[in-house]
Amino acid sequence: MAISWYPGHMVKARRDAAETLARADVVIEVLDARLPGASSNPMITQLREHRQRPGLVVLNKSDLADPAVTPAWRDFFEARPRTRVIALSSKRASDVARLVPLAATLAPHRDSPLKPLRLMVMGIPNVGKSTLINALVKRAVAKVGDQPAVTKQQSRHDLGSAVEVIDTPGLMWPAIEHPSDGLMLAASHAIGANAYIDEEVAIFLAATLLERYPARLVERYECAVDTIDAVGVIETIAARRGYRLQGGRVDFEKAALALVHDYRSGALGRVSLETPASRAAMVEAAAVAAADVSVASREGNP
Repeated sequence: MAISWYPGHMVKARRDAAETLARADVVIEVLDARLPGASSNPMITQLREHRQRPGLVVLNKSDLADPAVTPAWRDFFEARPRTRVIALSSKRASDVARLVPLAATLAPHRDSPLKPLRLMVMGIPNVGKSTLINALVKRAVAKVGDQPAVTKQQSRHDLGSAVEVIDTPGLMWPAIEHPSDGLMLAASHAIGANAYIDEEVAIFLAATLLERYPARLVERYECAVDTIDAVGVIETIAARRGYRLQGGRVDFEKAALALVHDYRSGALGRVSLETPASRAAMVEAAAVAAADVSVASREGNP
């Protein structure tokens, strides 16, 4: 099932962002370090490139991501023109303190009270923008919640006499092109729960963990990873934790939610759902499949 989530208020959020961007000096795009490709909004890239603004990519929640994978994503994004990258946890003050000096290198002409550095923070919902804003301002000025799309309007905050930060609502794009992106975003709580089926997301997550981090499943759930599939992982969780319905049937939904919760909370350890290489392979496979469908359509095949 393809996942799509584009609440109505985001139409206005995109329009407001386009207007504000004309007055910003640097765009700070906050991504989830566990899925940087899937959590990068193509609309933000388009808006930034249209205004020819430099960008600072923040790989947030890096404390939850695989430390062996994050450097590859840093290289991936820094290959883009006028782009710098920083991996951090917005919950660590020492990490956040590095952000503004790095952003300032992208706009060296904005360096005084008469020409303050204007930073515009953007990103999809629930990647930690509000937590980052609060850490930058050093007080609770942005509402933080465990649900996506908590922030509904822009706000401006002074970080000193020469720096201004603009917080923006989480912004999705109208159609998620790749189904696996939707599943990664759902697993990471970046989209509303009404847009997906928990069990499908958990099966995708279990399959990814079986492929990339089987040892974590063994450690956490005592899974026999050599002999089971993704559904078997969730059934094992149910068995190990005693999740049963009336009549003794496996409570698959409860076990699925437990797996997703363990991933979100970091109980499974530091994991990344994608790498630059895996994303390139996914995009290439999608392009080949689309080309095959196009050829079949032209030839009149079903």
